[in-house]
Amino acid sequence: MADQKYYAHPTAIIDEPCKIGAGTKIWHFCHIMANAHIGKQCVLGQNVFVANDVVIGKNVKIQNNVSVYTGVILEDDVFCGPSCVFTNVVNPRSQVNRRNQYTQTLVRRGATIGANATIVCGTTIGRYAFIGAGAVVRGDVPDYALMLGVPAIRKAWMSRHGHRLKKTDSHGTMICPESGWRYREEVPDILHCLDWPEDKPLLEKQTL
Repeated sequence: MADQKYYAHPTAIIDEPCKIGAGTKIWHFCHIMANAHIGKQCVLGQNVFVANDVVIGKNVKIQNNVSVYTGVILEDDVFCGPSCVFTNVVNPRSQVNRRNQYTQTLVRRGATIGANATIVCGTTIGRYAFIGAGAVVRGDVPDYALMLGVPAIRKAWMSRHGHRLKKTDSHGTMICPESGWRYREEVPDILHCLDWPEDKPLLEKQTL
């Protein structure tokens, strides 16, 4: 369309109706199905599939060979590494139609999912969590958690800028080496950023 504000490679297939935000780039061999909603300034790499009714926020990066199935919600600033896997049925059987039983998966703002990681449906990935390459996530993940292994377990905390955090004083304060922001585990398995309210956008404070 002449007024199209996003870019789609000629090999991409985009079913109508769907919503795609300004500045978004959709690359080779992608397929966007009807009623998908993709925000502004996203990048979808080669061979990305976005199913019906999927919701993708702003500034989301989806690398090559990722399928985002119905029931998956990606909030703003999410990064999906190459060939990471989402599911949407807990107990799939070829002989049983479970299209009305899709289970929601929510990936919160700023989270990173590493290459070849698998996210089992029904889970919530917390804000700025970091799922390591090849990990298999079977349950909810706290904000800022670094998840590694099969099945994935929390090995450490990650800052919003993507650095592994270490305690620096007797109070358990952790400092991001890039931003200087302080973090503290006030309650077991719950991390807070001391220098910025949880409900305010990162870009208001400092651009990544």
